Amino acid sequence: MNPQVDTILAEGCGRCKLVGTPQCKMMRWQKEMTLLRKIALSSGLEEEVKWGQPTYTYKGKNVILIHSFKEYCGMLFFKGALMQDSEKILIQQTENVQAGRQARFTDVKEVKRLEATLKAYIFEAIEVEKSGVKLEAKKTKDFPVPDELKAKFKEMPAFKKAFESLTPGRQRAYLLFFNGAKQSATRTARIEKYLETIFSGKGLND
Repeated sequence: MNPQVDTILAEGCGRCKLVGTPQCKMMRWQKEMTLLRKIALSSGLEEEVKWGQPTYTYKGKNVILIHSFKEYCGMLFFKGALMQDSEKILIQQTENVQAGRQARFTDVKEVKRLEATLKAYIFEAIEVEKSGVKLEAKKTKDFPVPDELKAKFKEMPAFKKAFESLTPGRQRAYLLFFNGAKQSATRTARIEKYLETIFSGKGLND
């Protein structure tokens, strides 16, 4: 057991000002997350903290993660797309998520009901990791380019050239980020915000 996870489950991940308050998403799903942790630990995986979330690894490789959102908490299988999902409980978070799949919960009773299934899924996930099989990643050309970005390319050919000069990974990160906004105005604002960053050849998180 990792003592950092004890702190996260007791107070929250600490990545926002709501840490330790009833409004913290981690606090809302504390019972469910605690049980999910118990299930994860029963697999023998190494317990770490990544991205502020309890993460479980096999020989340094990410296998599962438990995390919380406003509407639910869940167990994320990093290579869930390669699993059989015989019970059909895994969800693709968004259409742009390639390998990861979530099992979502809104009540501790749901976690208890699926405890045996989750344990079986974790061991399947470990076997997938041991096998070394990998999901063929989508190529940059397969990611949709939002209309707002197309318009900016047309307006500023130099910007289009700068974007296309980025590494494929950086391009994909920007496309995912821009497409992640539901409103056109938000997509436009995101593009405007990162104009100079893209011109400088930097990635989203550089």
